[in-house]
Amino acid sequence: MMNSSWQLWFEDSLSEYDDLFWASKLHFSISSLGFYNYPYLFGYLFSLGIYAQQPVYGSDFNPRYTALLRDTGTMPAEDLVQHHLQKDLSQPQFWKDSLSIVEKSVSQFEQLVSETVG
Repeated sequence: MMNSSWQLWFEDSLSEYDDLFWASKLHFSISSLGFYNYPYLFGYLFSLGIYAQQPVYGSDFNPRYTALLRDTGTMPAEDLVQHHLQKDLSQPQFWKDSLSIVEKSVSQFEQLVSETVG
């Protein structure tokens, strides 16, 4: 599966594929290292939560998103999202919107796997 993924993603741009890449990066799955994995998980869900706001703002989303990106690093994440998208990160709904996107992706993946295997 790893080789197939490499080939699909990189086509012929690599001289060889590392089918054990996932196994060589132990830190990807050490659950006891929360300090290491937390920033990745937060960033992933944070970006999905922002993306989830696109349907809410429609054509006004891109200017808001651009302004949000410009202000990144000048204020805490909570203030950034409140200022540009009027969302409160301390409330569950922002994170539920993020997880809804993850759930859809997992469902699509499961469907693809079942079609490939079945």
